[in-house]
Amino acid sequence: MGNGKKPSWLKKRIPPLQDLQKVKTILDKGGLRTVCEEARCPNLGECFSQGTATFLILGDVCTRNCGFCAVQHGFPAPPAEDEPKRIAGAVVEMGIRYAVITSVTRDDLPDGGASIFARTIEAIREEDQRIKIEVLIPDFRGDLSSLETILRVSPDVLNHNIETIARLYSEVRPQADYKRSLHLLRESKRSYPRIYTKSGFMLGLGETHEEVLDLMEDLSGVGCDFLTIGQYLQPRSDRLPIERYIPPEEFEEYQKIGMKMGFKAVASGPFVRSSFHACQLFENIPFSATT
Repeated sequence: MGNGKKPSWLKKRIPPLQDLQKVKTILDKGGLRTVCEEARCPNLGECFSQGTATFLILGDVCTRNCGFCAVQHGFPAPPAEDEPKRIAGAVVEMGIRYAVITSVTRDDLPDGGASIFARTIEAIREEDQRIKIEVLIPDFRGDLSSLETILRVSPDVLNHNIETIARLYSEVRPQADYKRSLHLLRESKRSYPRIYTKSGFMLGLGETHEEVLDLMEDLSGVGCDFLTIGQYLQPRSDRLPIERYIPPEEFEEYQKIGMKMGFKAVASGPFVRSSFHACQLFENIPFSATT
């Protein structure tokens, strides 16, 4: 089953417009972006209606061109110096208790944008120290000093997505490196063991069951605490095609396997994305990952 008609388990109810509009108004007022919109996430309506969003910092133009991603690529503008304070203001206004901050990849910046991540964490903490913060970071081209810049301001969760199996990297993430991503997660856990680490990947790009298990073993081996597994959905016609729609029972199987491997929590389901129910995953609160 490939790019044809979507199976029945990939249908979502759209929340009422007024539930979405409150969040959209706050974001527009602050001139802010979310990865929910830029990446065309299928959970956008659900998350916006619940008053949450994954904030996208450092602009909306990525210096890389991954085969799965809808975010535009090219030559980005310089970072906005006041962005951390605007993000913090929106987090407070939206009443968010668990903030997720991510970015496009900025290979054009000396530190890859790590200092803006750090300043955003600090700005949120200045507003309210009770707010939990998860950062979903790029690989910083393997620069551990950039990683250190973020870790020393103590996010609650350091998230870096592995995205896919090693064999598919040349197609899916041609400017990234599988071992480099694993190394970043390993170094985070080694140098700041109290900060939780998290990663995620997609299914449906042509991986085999054994390759998925190998990937999960690799993540477990570098001390990754939380894991997310979701269905790849082609965001545009010029992005990689879907090789297969994975049924919910397979996702449930991977969830059980992951827990046996020692992950603290695993969210595995067709609609799961990296920050989907991130707070519940962090707090180990049960939720359905398959609907």
